[in-house]
Parts: sequence; structure tokens; C-alpha cells
Amino acid sequence: MYPHHVAIIMDGNGRWAKNKGLPRIAGHKAGVKVLKNIINKSCELNIKFLTLYAFSSENWNRPKSEINDLMNILSSYLKTNAKNLIDNDVKLIVIGRRDRIKKSIINNINLLEERSKNNKKINLVIALDYGGREDIRQAVLSLINKYKENIDYKKQITLKDIDNHLMTKNIPDPDLIIRTSGEYRISNFLLWQSAYSEYYRGWYPPVYLEESPDVRYIDPVVCASETRTAGTAINVDGVNGDDSYAGTSSCPMKTLSA
Repeated sequence: MYPHHVAIIMDGNGRWAKNKGLPRIAGHKAGVKVLKNIINKSCELNIKFLTLYAFSSENWNRPKSEINDLMNILSSYLKTNAKNLIDNDVKLIVIGRRDRIKKSIINNINLLEERSKNNKKINLVIALDYGGREDIRQAVLSLINKYKENIDYKKQITLKDIDNHLMTKNIPDPDLIIRTSGEYRISNFLLWQSAYSEYYRGWYPPVYLEESPDVRYIDPVVCASETRTAGTAINVDGVNGDDSYAGTSSCPMKTLSA
């Protein structure tokens, strides 16, 4: 049985590019190429919610040039993949602050959310300018405002009330969270929602940028889900210098046509 909701912390693209002697932007662009495979595989496995941590609230601390590159990649992805998402019955949901993102990008997000609102195959949730602490803070402020005239508000507020005031109020908690860089950090991602989530840590390089027509990758959704189903421990140690994979995971290496 595969999880109902898989969330992915999209980490390591910049470091992957650096190890290849490439600019960080090359890693981010390569990571976007993998999204289609992840979405398709999630659909095959009947995973109903796929959440991607695309841009955290802390990412604003990165160099301005890199932030601009990331926003341009996002803008391009929304424009070039809108029809494909609609045609494949994908519903887009974006969580996070919208006041700091370029208006043109927000307009495209609003349009695609509206066009895809009745799609049912999979819910693609993009966490954009999102932070778990901010999510909880704004939920608390909303509840204070709601109950400010009620002197017994402490008795009124329940865990369900908090759930219903989070940015993810209509999204189930993630069953499985995957971090693709091998790091152990949660990085302020779905802090409230991940109380009972299982975690998978492993390297997931976006693609190989050689001229070879093959694109090799480890499919983290399948690997983590199958390991989770089997009830065995997961321990992926990382990437060797020759691009082979080390670790105790039995996840298969997939080769796809580019």
C-alpha cells in the first residue's frame, strides 16, 4: 500500500551542480526536468497528494541573482507546463505567502489554480515562500482574531481548529516526507503537519547532464514507499564520486530515455 500524501524537500540541486563544476542554476534547471517523472510516477502509484518544497521563507537569504534565477525557473515552469497539468487531470495548489512573490507569477498561479480546481487525478501542492513556523503563527493570529470577543476562547480552541487555520487546511497530513540531499534537517517544512510522518533521507541527483541520451535516477517515491510498506529501516548514505550510489537501500536504479 502506497502513501496517500508524499511530501518532498527538494534539496541538493545546487550542491550537485557544484560537484559537476556547473553553476548552481544548472542544478535547479535539472531538478525541474525531474518533476515530470515524479508526478507521473505518483499518479501511477495512485498517490493523491504530492507536495514539493520549492522555495522556503529562508531562501530569501540567498544571493539576489540566485533568487531571480529560481523565480524565472518557476515562472517558465508554470507557463510551459500549464496545459500538460490540465490535460493530465492535475490539480495545482500553492501554499505559502504570496505578498513577496512577483505579481506576474502570482497571476499565473491564480489562473492555473482556477483552471485546475476540478481536476482529480492528483493534487500537486507547491510550497512557495513557505515556512512551518510562519504557518503556525498565522494560524494562531487567525484564531485570536476569531475568538477575541470570547473570554472562554482557551476552552474553544481545539487541535482541529488549528488544523483548519493552517495553509494546508484542506490537505491531509503527509504520510511520507522525502529529503533528496542526504541532509537530516526538517528545514522549517510542515512542522505541525509532520507530527506522525515517516521520513526518507537519500541522495536524488536531478539528472546527469552529459550528452548521453539516458537519464539515470533513483525514484525516491517508489523506493521510500516500498521500504515503508515492507516495514524495514531506510539508510541511504549518499553519492560516490563516480556517480554510483552507496548505502543499504535496495532501491533499484532506473534508466529512462531523456
